[in-house]
Amino acid sequence: MKIMKFGGTSVGKPERMHQVKDLVSRGDEPTIVVLSALSGTTNALVGIGDALASADRVMAKEKIDELHAHYMDFYPKLLKSEEARKKAESIIKEHFEFLNIILKISFNEAINRDILAQGELLSTKLFYTLLQELDIPAVFLSALDFMSIDENSEPELNKISEKLQSILAQHPGQKLFVTQGYICKNHRNEVDNLKRGGSDYTASLVAAAINASVCEIWTDIDGMHNNDPRVVDRTRPIAELSFDEAAELAYFGAKILHPASIWPAQQYNVPVRLLNTMDPDAHGTLIKEEVETSGVKAIAAKDGITAIKIKSSRMLLAYGFLRRVFEIFEKYKTPIDMITTSEVAVSVTIDDLAHLPQILKELEALGSVEVDQNQTIICIVGNMVSETRGVVKSVMDSLDNFPIRMVSYGGSRHNVSLLLDSKYKKDALQQLNEGVFDWN
Repeated sequence: MKIMKFGGTSVGKPERMHQVKDLVSRGDEPTIVVLSALSGTTNALVGIGDALASADRVMAKEKIDELHAHYMDFYPKLLKSEEARKKAESIIKEHFEFLNIILKISFNEAINRDILAQGELLSTKLFYTLLQELDIPAVFLSALDFMSIDENSEPELNKISEKLQSILAQHPGQKLFVTQGYICKNHRNEVDNLKRGGSDYTASLVAAAINASVCEIWTDIDGMHNNDPRVVDRTRPIAELSFDEAAELAYFGAKILHPASIWPAQQYNVPVRLLNTMDPDAHGTLIKEEVETSGVKAIAAKDGITAIKIKSSRMLLAYGFLRRVFEIFEKYKTPIDMITTSEVAVSVTIDDLAHLPQILKELEALGSVEVDQNQTIICIVGNMVSETRGVVKSVMDSLDNFPIRMVSYGGSRHNVSLLLDSKYKKDALQQLNEGVFDWN
């Protein structure tokens, strides 16, 4: 059995949902299809929740009506028969009645999570209606029946596997199943989610839970590219990556894949393929346990970074100094991306600024503190990249004209990371593209 996950752009238009229908029904291998919400829907639902959180019910109502109009325009173009259109209209009515009821009750975080779940429920129900209209045999699976997280918002993989295997066993001989990405139940049995980008995570968790033959992630680009095609000229898709390489790239800014989605597939050694819905015959990118090639594979950039330097003349002699620094970030549940140290200072980077004032106040008890915002981490990734002769020289030569704030080298065999001001990002990525990759 394989997993096929389709993102919002892949199902965002009626004709694209028809393309997805063709893709999922063309093979003989049993398949679980994981769908995201239609493109733009989750952002709209976030806007509805934000308006309700600020007690602006007029704005919330406007956003609900605007989204409702989009779906009322969508379904007649998706479906042809009167029967299927009536089903779709009933589905849309049900979900927008729910959103309108929420306007009349007290808003809280649990309700907000219910709001955010509507996108995936709508997309999967409409897609399932399309399959029914075309007499394509399929089973509708509610992710809320098997996808769960614990009190720390971590997926309960053993429970997920047990529940999902049990559900699948009730449908012997069926080859096509449709379910939602992103949504789940939490430890209080409330509707919850796997955070933004979580449909990739769902697909990987489902693949691990059933020990799938492959987890296919279908988007609107032909695999992971060796640099950001939105910023850099002349990029190309990467044929193969190891799980470790892909994890580094996803964490440090490659938007095609959610960072968390690598772990479940890697743990259960399920290959991941990144494929293009618009060009289904393109090779894409295969991610697996081991690859034979070495050297630089790709470059990714992560924006919105803040660098914090803590300087103390007593640091070298102060036993436990670093522990005290890290405990402050741990206290406020703020992850650190990069770290460099010198004899009298330590510099770290973060991308979560929710508790920055409290963190800085406590750090000031340890020494003088300097903060640089609007920074970008550029990550150069490849198998054995830190041990490949000439890589660091070519990187530094390419960035000779840019002031580099931090360098992280040797912490991983798979990456070299640099920090610089975000205003240099585009030019730096272009220079690296020309200086690090062989374009001959």
